[in-house]
Amino acid sequence: MEQAKVHELAVTAAKGRLLGMDMVHTAASGHIGGALSAMDILTVLYFHEMKVDPKEPKSPDRDRFVLSKGHCTPALYSVLALRGFFPVEELKLFRSIEGHLSGHPDMVHVPGVDMSTGSLGQGLSTAVGMALAGKLDKKDYRVYAVLGDGEVAEGQIWEAAMAAAKYHLSNLCAFVDVNGLQIDGKTADVMPTEPLDQKFAAFNWNVLQVDGHDYAAIADALEQARACTDKPTVILARTVKGKGVSFMENDAGWHGKAPNDEQYEKAHAELEAKLNELEGK
Repeated sequence: MEQAKVHELAVTAAKGRLLGMDMVHTAASGHIGGALSAMDILTVLYFHEMKVDPKEPKSPDRDRFVLSKGHCTPALYSVLALRGFFPVEELKLFRSIEGHLSGHPDMVHVPGVDMSTGSLGQGLSTAVGMALAGKLDKKDYRVYAVLGDGEVAEGQIWEAAMAAAKYHLSNLCAFVDVNGLQIDGKTADVMPTEPLDQKFAAFNWNVLQVDGHDYAAIADALEQARACTDKPTVILARTVKGKGVSFMENDAGWHGKAPNDEQYEKAHAELEAKLNELEGK
């Protein structure tokens, strides 16, 4: 990936982080920690990898995306708005009765959302269904999903993983946002899921591992996923929960908590400083 493209993606992700923080603070509700950890993954998907057209959000030939960790809409909605699926101004009504941007993805009311999610563990199953339909219909679209590393403790994830391997769904690529934390603390303490690489390999998946904040590495892994033609791919993205905000990073307490005014001002200042640095201001 050219450095100019890496820089462009970094700027977009920085804008997304600011928007996500604004959304959660304005709503006084939302899941900011995991949204910040997944922001770079979503940015690469929507601004580099996926074949999507904001003018035709329901195109039958589009690539599909499933946010299996459905509480992280501050990342998804920010990216969709920046990509042009709906006006950025609508983000101000996040989780508001006056708007249509609910706390979890809503495929009925939000342009660009391919699957309504929220109950953890179910998203990979729907992604498998989409990918299988594509194979049966002889379509060339690809299906992407982002899972949480706490979420993979759900049994349904592994049932879906078995099905994906059985049907050789090479058009399916799942990310696991491995930030090591969930609502109750460290995933290693709540329900250990490592070694994820060996487990997915045992389920006959193509396994790749990346720094989930390295745009070029994410793009390269996606290219490798496309090159795999006989099995589904999982990309284990090692990330930092709360990425970009010093006092939120690696703190499970920020899983589903909104910042107060003082915390918001500090977080916003840090994120804005990063954006200004990237834009040379």
